[in-house]
Amino acid sequence: MWILLVMAASVPGWSQPRRKVIINEDCSGPGGSNLQTVSLFLQSKSVEVLGITVVSGDQWRDEEVAHTLRLLEIIGAPDIPVLKGAVFPLIRSRAETQLWQQRYGAVAYSGAWDDRWWHEPFVVPPLPEGSPAIQAAEEDAVHFLIRMVHKYPHQVTIYEGGPMTNLALAISLDPDFAELAQELVFMGGSLNPQTSDPEFANNPRHEFNFWFDPEAAEIVLRARWKKITCTPTDISIKTRLTPEMVKRIEAGGTALGRYIAKYFQPGQGNDYMWDELAAAAWMEPNLITQKETRYLGVDLDRGAGYGNTLTWTERDKPKLAGPLVEIQLDLDAEKFYEMFVKLMSGARQ
Repeated sequence: MWILLVMAASVPGWSQPRRKVIINEDCSGPGGSNLQTVSLFLQSKSVEVLGITVVSGDQWRDEEVAHTLRLLEIIGAPDIPVLKGAVFPLIRSRAETQLWQQRYGAVAYSGAWDDRWWHEPFVVPPLPEGSPAIQAAEEDAVHFLIRMVHKYPHQVTIYEGGPMTNLALAISLDPDFAELAQELVFMGGSLNPQTSDPEFANNPRHEFNFWFDPEAAEIVLRARWKKITCTPTDISIKTRLTPEMVKRIEAGGTALGRYIAKYFQPGQGNDYMWDELAAAAWMEPNLITQKETRYLGVDLDRGAGYGNTLTWTERDKPKLAGPLVEIQLDLDAEKFYEMFVKLMSGARQ
């Protein structure tokens, strides 16, 4: 079979099948890391996006769905299914979290719960980019995830850029879900990021995606995935989307380039390329120059460390640890930036 594939690859006009992926994301917008990551996947000719499953995190689900649909209209991809996922974490609530912060101290960022932009969960505020005319799919995100891995067993990468609630629900409904996927790629967790950013300097093991729904993250990390790749804060904070990069993207003259430029907000942590790096490194693994493997878990005690990242080596792992996780620690930043600008400034493949 391998010989046949090599021979076929040498035939003019032959191309390898596109890699299948489901984007599970808290699609806050307009612009920003989440929707730029969605766009990055859609811009690649080597990737087949089966669907975008949306989960509350940076914003509430329904607002995120609206931003996602509007983006797809703007860039000319209205055929990509958008599916509504979980509105709330499995257990954690805003009221409990407010009490927790009164006791243990305020976190620097709390996503949809943050008092700076709080609104009720099912309210969709007026969108700066305009309201979408297309609608989300009738099927829910969790059943779509399960259906796709059964339809394409061992062929679908699950990309996770937000809280893991949708994936935890899929695992709970279908114990075979993780094993039927090809792999899990996620942005999340934190080990020891070297930064003065107060979100991490005060608590290096704190990371928003795990913190927003700790129980979901623990369920996912214990599941029987064939491969798990983690892009933690440690490497994400080594990236920045700069005004110069945005100008180059806008100069491509595409609707996507204009969208990115219009809603680019530099500073205050808005320019870290959190999710874009996780997606790009899946597409081009040679972007990563340093990595290690560890077992990952989440602190589920309701104390000061609730939601923090836990790690172990083979020697000291707990009995109930999940599979080993490949953790990315350093990158060739210039190569990553060039790849990102090239894909985002060109026409959709």
